[in-house]
Amino acid sequence: MDTIKPALYPASTVETDLKPTAQVGRDHIDLRPHESYEGAHRWDPLAEWSPEEEARVVRKVDIYLLSWLCLMFLGLQLDRGNISNALTDNLLPDLGLDTNDYNNGTTVQLVCFLLAEFPVQLLIKRYGFKQILPLMMMGWGTVSWGQAFMTNKTGFYITRALIGLFEGGFIPGTILFASYFYKSAELSLRLAAFWSTLNIARVISALLAAGILEMRGIHGRPGWFWLFLLEGLLTFVIGLVSYFYLPHSPTRTKSVVWRKGWFNEREETILVNRILRDDPAKGLTAIQEPATMRDIVNTWKDSSTWGLYLIGLIAYIPAAPVSGYLSLTLKRLGFSTFNSNMLTIPAAVLQIILMLGLAYSSSYFLERTWHCIVGEFFVMPLLIALLALPAGGYNWGRFSISTMISGYPYFHPIVVAWLSENTFDVKKRAISAATYNVIVQIGSIISSQIYRKDDAPYYYRGNKVLVSICALSLVVFVLQREYLRYMNRRKEKEWSQMSKEEQLAYQSDQAEREKDGNKRLDFRFQY
Repeated sequence: MDTIKPALYPASTVETDLKPTAQVGRDHIDLRPHESYEGAHRWDPLAEWSPEEEARVVRKVDIYLLSWLCLMFLGLQLDRGNISNALTDNLLPDLGLDTNDYNNGTTVQLVCFLLAEFPVQLLIKRYGFKQILPLMMMGWGTVSWGQAFMTNKTGFYITRALIGLFEGGFIPGTILFASYFYKSAELSLRLAAFWSTLNIARVISALLAAGILEMRGIHGRPGWFWLFLLEGLLTFVIGLVSYFYLPHSPTRTKSVVWRKGWFNEREETILVNRILRDDPAKGLTAIQEPATMRDIVNTWKDSSTWGLYLIGLIAYIPAAPVSGYLSLTLKRLGFSTFNSNMLTIPAAVLQIILMLGLAYSSSYFLERTWHCIVGEFFVMPLLIALLALPAGGYNWGRFSISTMISGYPYFHPIVVAWLSENTFDVKKRAISAATYNVIVQIGSIISSQIYRKDDAPYYYRGNKVLVSICALSLVVFVLQREYLRYMNRRKEKEWSQMSKEEQLAYQSDQAEREKDGNKRLDFRFQY
């Protein structure tokens, strides 16, 4: 039976420019984790296990952790996306708002969302994922059901702001939490599962909205009142249960719900050592070790991530306005409230299929750039087609194109995993994830202002802007790839000039490994 050999240096850190997964030909290097690391007592450089045993451990993580985090993501999307469903039930007229007010409300939410990103990451590093993530969820669930009692523009803006504050930082926090349980190559596919959950939530939300909005008139309340109330209460309950369900770390999984924990001693040994052999940086700090201002500055000075930040700013803008306005556009094209919500389902289903397929291919081929570019190439001709369509009313062609744009192969999970695997240091990983998400939200703020009232209902001017941004994104992806390749070649040249003994001594130096991070000569950037 094949076994996993002990103490191999992580595949993600020793690579050639052509084969990013090649390993250094040596068997024993002291990759001892820091004593503060939660799994340090399970570290064993001589531990061996079969691929079947490892697969069973990963499967347990998928069932116990991934499935629950996906449920939490579902609650996130329900409360973040039901505003779009409420638009089809005359939310704007009921509150005395127009589309510009709606855009401004979206901007307020996004600004508050990004303002919360860094404080939340610092709180997570101080108090742990188990404490902070469920409390955030209960917070935005409470505000969400409180939206049911909005009566004017002021209430709309206040609830948008509070939801943004409670949701900010949740996504990068959840992703960082998952990274403690999965190897780098496994992460992008799991992140695709997260974002597939968001699309499943779009389907569920559309189905729920189609039924709940029919309650308009009950007790003199509009349909959106019941939508916000019921979905907000559901999210609060998920958050409350999560507080008692989530583990502290891979080796601290006992809770009120799980009296015996998720794993036995053997499984914890496999889980900890497979992670540390893949990425020893995860053993250099405790999960709850606070990040410092120096960590933040060092993270921001890392030029290898700058291109990915720019990608986060612009790459998702081309499809965002079309997707955000899909239900309202359908309503304006003459579809009923029920049909306007039901007709958003095909876009969500299409995106689930395309996103999972793209993420699987990216993980299989260990390639990032060209897979992300697929998404941009998918969107651009469809935006051009929207520009070519003449003005019309009940237009199935416009619905079909808008559905395909909304269901494009979403590459956000690939970029998030790409950023994570190129960061190396765990504290930098938390900071870079928060930085990236802040920049993505800034991009969302920009996208929320592209479709304007005077350009409605076909937004020809707005779509020209989206085509231009899509073209810019393609250029940035290629430039980022070439920059990472250049840095890899420069490292490879210096590395090849060292003798085998010097290479071995360099890799065995624990202090240097902690200090240099992704600047190390034996670290190769993925692209």
